[in-house]
Amino acid sequence: MSWILIIEQVLNGLQFGVMLFLMAAGLTLIFGVMGLINLAHGSLYMVGAFSAAAVAGATGSFFAGLVAALAAAALAGAIVEIVVIRRLYGAAHLDQVLATFALILIFSEGTRWIFGSFPLFLDIPDALSGPVTLPGGIEYPLYRLTLIAIGFAVAVGLWALIECTRVGIQIRAGENDREMIAALGVDISKLYTLIFALGAALAGLAGALVGAIQSVQVGMGEPVLILAFVVIVIGGIGSIRGAFIGSLLVGLTDTLGGVFLPELFKLFMDTGAAQKSGSALASMGIYALMGLVLVLRPTGLFGTRS
Repeated sequence: MSWILIIEQVLNGLQFGVMLFLMAAGLTLIFGVMGLINLAHGSLYMVGAFSAAAVAGATGSFFAGLVAALAAAALAGAIVEIVVIRRLYGAAHLDQVLATFALILIFSEGTRWIFGSFPLFLDIPDALSGPVTLPGGIEYPLYRLTLIAIGFAVAVGLWALIECTRVGIQIRAGENDREMIAALGVDISKLYTLIFALGAALAGLAGALVGAIQSVQVGMGEPVLILAFVVIVIGGIGSIRGAFIGSLLVGLTDTLGGVFLPELFKLFMDTGAAQKSGSALASMGIYALMGLVLVLRPTGLFGTRS
């Protein structure tokens, strides 16, 4: 097994991880600040992907598609928060689960009605297509490197927003004592709509970016949503730093396990059985990681509350 393959798979894991971060960051903000279990977050990922594919196909511009994905997901998130979610803040978690699950069905059927049941495809822009040569003679797709760079840039931007701005102060205060900041004159309804729209925009951006390396189809957000929940459990509810670290851990665990465990199993069994057993164990790896973190730190790596 060559070191080039190892580096390539580490980069693949980082790329997968930063895309998970875009999903998990918004989800952990919504969960941490609002105390809301939002199962429809994956649907906003799908909205971004379909909006990007439709606009890019109509205009021929991938970057116009990205703008459309951000706008459409943020708008959809704001509307959902105002029309539905706002009525659920004081409700039991079971009511939140049922209501947001209903939103999944509405988004799925609405998307199928507008775009049809067949997958759409989003082409990688010419400026980002092809490989780039890294030190050591490693060739790696430029687009995937760009995704890694975007993920890190968004992480820095979110950190600056939360830690260095007035809105960030309000978000952190709202996480700790929403009644107090409302009493101090902060419009809590507008703040919640802003947070929800921001989280939705990040999910839409992730859907648009990933849409260029896989097909855009109805229901594509639900598998990613499950992993995003794993990420925020590992990182800690409400922690952007935790979401970032957790996303990288999940991305690397899933990617490296899926590649190297089958190779390890080939030492003990035939190729077909090794591939099947290794892939199955790799799929379990991220949940084993989550279990280990919960045993050692029940609130997550950077969480402050259970």
